[in-house]
Amino acid sequence: MSGMEPAAIEEQLGLEFSDKSLLIRALTHPSYLNEHPEEGLEDNQRLEFLGDAVLGFISGELLYHRFPEAPEGRLTRLRAALVRDETLARFAKSVHIDEVVRLGRGEEDSGGRSRASNLAAAFEAISGALYLDQGMQAVRQYVEPLFNEALDDVLRFELDKDAKSRLQEWTQATHGITPTYEVVESRGPDHAKEFIIAVYIGGKEYARGTGPSKQAAAQLAARRALERLTADDEL
Repeated sequence: MSGMEPAAIEEQLGLEFSDKSLLIRALTHPSYLNEHPEEGLEDNQRLEFLGDAVLGFISGELLYHRFPEAPEGRLTRLRAALVRDETLARFAKSVHIDEVVRLGRGEEDSGGRSRASNLAAAFEAISGALYLDQGMQAVRQYVEPLFNEALDDVLRFELDKDAKSRLQEWTQATHGITPTYEVVESRGPDHAKEFIIAVYIGGKEYARGTGPSKQAAAQLAARRALERLTADDEL
């Protein structure tokens, strides 16, 4: 990515920036700067912070108008489903951010280009950069089609609801089976434990989740299994 000219990056992303330095900063992961301090640039973390707020506002506005009768709690759950890392990472891939984000060699070699947290952060940073460069309407035009498509999936599979309960309802209704969960790994000291849990459907491992508790990891595994349904509609 570091060898690509801004114009080539813009063509890849389907965007055009007046301030090219904003574009480059939005795509610069901290690991890249750690290995290239001579470039004297900023990483994308401040733009990520701004983009998170911009995307939260746009998604909230979209939901407010689309569901005029929905209570606050329902809108909050829907917004959370739209701006979670897995959803934003999917957006990032759909607009080719994964192909142009600048990573350090170590991060690249460890699979960082497909890591959801990196891709979500880069998508937020691009949104923040676009806001600074061209204003809210430009970001809205860029992300609303993505939000609308994701929202259709959220509603179809009820991804805003309790994931474990929803997955169980789905598998029992369609196949008469109940998902099972297994702790694959636990790591870290007692005060900062991290659990990895796999969910199995009909004996087949379908997804994994990581979290600070078994319940949190199982919920993430169930949610990822549900989101996989949006991609291949199997089960």
